[in-house]
Amino acid sequence: MRADRLVATLLFLQSRGRVTAAEVADELEVSIRTARRDLEALSIAGIPVYSQAGRGGGWSLVGGARTDLSGLTAAEARTLFLVAGPSSAVTPEAKAALRKLVQALPETFRAEAEKAAAAIVLDPAHWGGTAPPTPPHLEALQQAVVQGTQVRLGYTDRGGATSDRTVHPLGLVSKESTWYLVAGTDAGMRTFRVWRVRSVEPTDDPVRRPPGFDLAETWRGVVTEMDERRGAMPVSALADPSFVGWLRGHFGTRLTVGDATEDGRVPLEIGFGVTHNPAMELAGYAAGLEVLGPPEVRDELATIGRRLLERYGTVPSADRRGGGGPQR
Repeated sequence: MRADRLVATLLFLQSRGRVTAAEVADELEVSIRTARRDLEALSIAGIPVYSQAGRGGGWSLVGGARTDLSGLTAAEARTLFLVAGPSSAVTPEAKAALRKLVQALPETFRAEAEKAAAAIVLDPAHWGGTAPPTPPHLEALQQAVVQGTQVRLGYTDRGGATSDRTVHPLGLVSKESTWYLVAGTDAGMRTFRVWRVRSVEPTDDPVRRPPGFDLAETWRGVVTEMDERRGAMPVSALADPSFVGWLRGHFGTRLTVGDATEDGRVPLEIGFGVTHNPAMELAGYAAGLEVLGPPEVRDELATIGRRLLERYGTVPSADRRGGGGPQR
């Protein structure tokens, strides 16, 4: 995880005094671009990490008073515990390391570090729900990524089909509390949902990393491709302006909003994937949304409306005027 890597980068920097991005990359087994991005992140977070160009240059940590163990200043210790303290979502190993570090700090630093650690809580649970459990094979995959070893992966896809294949684990990504494995396969780069992994069997063969591979850039490409798939079938509509906020919250980047028309309504285009049911998702916005096309979506909405009338009877005239937000 990135928080673990930032801690490791900072401690490596402390031990060397001055390092290059290439040295950090070699030490932590990441790309030079990732190492440089981590060093810049430490600087942005308020830790005085500075770079010096030219021959003999590199990255160094400068500042005032230092601790005997790590060389952290009071401000650096406080910042470190704010971004990766025991209340955050870092791994148990990172939390254990931070507990040891706080005990080694001078007394004047320790109080502020402990307050900083308790100042932020990350709660991944949705309102009304509980935090999602950790996938059972996540730790084994993390180890494979760090050690750079291929694994025999047992996997169940979205359709329920099972398979076993040897993959090259390249990185893990957590998106909205869901973990994904990015790995190389005989068929090219693939993304696997970790919850669908049935088994992980390490091998003795090293991972073959594509030249210049960068996990963050690769993941951005995955997200872009998924957004394009989800928006493969556009639906055009006109919406009451008061509904635009609700629609943005629901559809996110799949929603494109135009300029208001003469009657005050706002033209929209919403992208749907081939597995989506646009009418079912849009029916709750009927009071303030008129779907213009495609015709099959309008027809399905009309069918939903007839079924609702059959079940619940005639809608009172006061309700028929709409307003008050989507009925979801």
